[in-house]
Amino acid sequence: MAESPPGAARRRGRGRRRRAGVSPSSAFCLPALGVTLLFLLLQGPPAVQSSRRSSRSANPKHNDLKIVGSTTFPVKIYVKLNHNSPRILCVTNRLRNSELIDPVFQWHGPEGDLVAENSSVKITPTGTLIFRHFKYDMSGVYTCSLVFKPTEEQAEKNYLLKYVIYAYSDPNFYYEFTARYHAAPCNSIYNISFEKKLLQILSKLVIELSCEVTLLKSECHHVKMQKAGLQNEIFFTFTVSSLDSEKSNNPCQTNCDTTKRLNKAKDLIERFFNQQVEVLGKRSEPLPEIYYIEGTLHMVWVNRCYPGFGINSLIHPDCPDCCVVCSPGTYNPHDGVHCLQCNQTLIYGAAKC
Repeated sequence: MAESPPGAARRRGRGRRRRAGVSPSSAFCLPALGVTLLFLLLQGPPAVQSSRRSSRSANPKHNDLKIVGSTTFPVKIYVKLNHNSPRILCVTNRLRNSELIDPVFQWHGPEGDLVAENSSVKITPTGTLIFRHFKYDMSGVYTCSLVFKPTEEQAEKNYLLKYVIYAYSDPNFYYEFTARYHAAPCNSIYNISFEKKLLQILSKLVIELSCEVTLLKSECHHVKMQKAGLQNEIFFTFTVSSLDSEKSNNPCQTNCDTTKRLNKAKDLIERFFNQQVEVLGKRSEPLPEIYYIEGTLHMVWVNRCYPGFGINSLIHPDCPDCCVVCSPGTYNPHDGVHCLQCNQTLIYGAAKC
């Protein structure tokens, strides 16, 4: 959360006690100030050039990753939603480089036997399984039956390899901000005009970072001050989140670091509010009718998963920060971060019990 500099409370109290009875036209003083700050801040926001190391099936190079099975325990595999899976081999690590005579591979999934080729599944002649554009309802238990001869003289051997394949997505993380402004009377049109201007400024601050500002709540309240009587204040709550690539006119580089972009956006917004305090502190005339109340900017980092997905580092230690599809017996009804227990759910990705 943003901390107030020393003496902030004293200056804030003094500012509140100043008489706010100004003409309606002066209500636009602060929007004009906001535009001035906007020009200062938008001299050239840094374009994000960083790249992020992707893991699992998010990176095109991941398609070259090969995963082997085990006869002693199920192998967990995580495939990013709408991406291709790694290459899933129907052999154990010991058999991977061995000579297999007359091998026969048969894959079986939640819906029955898998055919060698369809729109979402490919099985190579050597038994390698590849998923295309993986969907959450493709999650589940998959087995591969391997029959072969170690040598021409020896009898056939049978192996049954088990895999549990989960769809996952990145968390929908964002910053949530709250801030308070001294306001015109709560039924005044100037408050509405100011709200629109403030959102325009904040949006322009972060657009070059492929981020967007969304207003969650704007409420005007009467606040009784100890020595200043009743004051009008607007309570703002807004979020700063990463733009989806299809929504952004200026998307960042492939595999860009969303966290780094959001942190840069947070820094710009903090700077914007701090500069309002600095500029207002240098004024010799009375404060305008609408102005930011120093020390009221606060922020929290929020993680969310889509319905039917959750984060659980104990169950999924190889994907600890992923939103993994909820397994049968669990569900997530809304944008939370946990899959909840429900014995009635028999599918992967349940959003209701």
